[in-house]
Amino acid sequence: MPPPQPSADTATGRRRWNAPLLMATLLLALFAAMALVPAALAPADPRACDLADSLVPPSWAHPLGFDLFGCDLAAKVVYGARTSLLLVVAVVAIAGPAALLLGTLAAYAGGWVDALVTRATDVWSGIPLVLGGVILLSATDRRGVAQVAAFSWPPMVRIVRASTRQVLALDHVTAARALGAGPVRLLWRHVLPSAVRPLLVFTSAYAGFLVSAEAILTFAGVGLQRPTDSWGILLEQGGDAAARAPHALVAPSVVLVVAVAAFVLLGEGLRAAGRDDGSR
Repeated sequence: MPPPQPSADTATGRRRWNAPLLMATLLLALFAAMALVPAALAPADPRACDLADSLVPPSWAHPLGFDLFGCDLAAKVVYGARTSLLLVVAVVAIAGPAALLLGTLAAYAGGWVDALVTRATDVWSGIPLVLGGVILLSATDRRGVAQVAAFSWPPMVRIVRASTRQVLALDHVTAARALGAGPVRLLWRHVLPSAVRPLLVFTSAYAGFLVSAEAILTFAGVGLQRPTDSWGILLEQGGDAAARAPHALVAPSVVLVVAVAAFVLLGEGLRAAGRDDGSR
């Protein structure tokens, strides 16, 4: 993730900070710390559970209270960050390169290749990620990254295809092609550097949707399963006890909303940075 940089204010000549990118950097740094070194941030051991503390409300010693099984909810939230965020990273790592390959190939080759990729993308896009995840996860005993990635690539392909077509029409790319640049050199040197940025901007915001998708699928009972710690599992448990102890549902919900907002702000910040770079 690039550090937030002050951008140029063309009206006054001053430098102004990219507020969305700064806020996203701070929030995602916190979540990254939760995922990488949870023991340093968790107020208690998430496995030290006592049924006598089941659904005990928040207190100074335990600011988020306890969950249904008598586990410290704040510790569960911290340790759940690793599973939820690693799932998003893994999905992006699988679907992103696949979308980059398919979108670039479709835009560059054109003809029947473009038509085939476009029609396949349109058909697959007709199945919403959450609905497709419910169907696929209900039909298999293995629940994880592959099932979510299977429905995550279509919007990425569209972004890459559109940006690649725009880059191919630029004058310097046309000149490079006229000078005899081969397909590999043309794509690697001229097309991909410009086509990747829109994908990064979109994926940054799309990661927030993937975080919520994991929580929704788990809440629906077809996502991750215990004893794995994740925000979706905390929501599922909190939903079962919401009538008796609202804090069990509210605490993980607030954390999930903040995480989604952080990724959305990251996408907006990168988009603003791209506009500022283009204006100079």
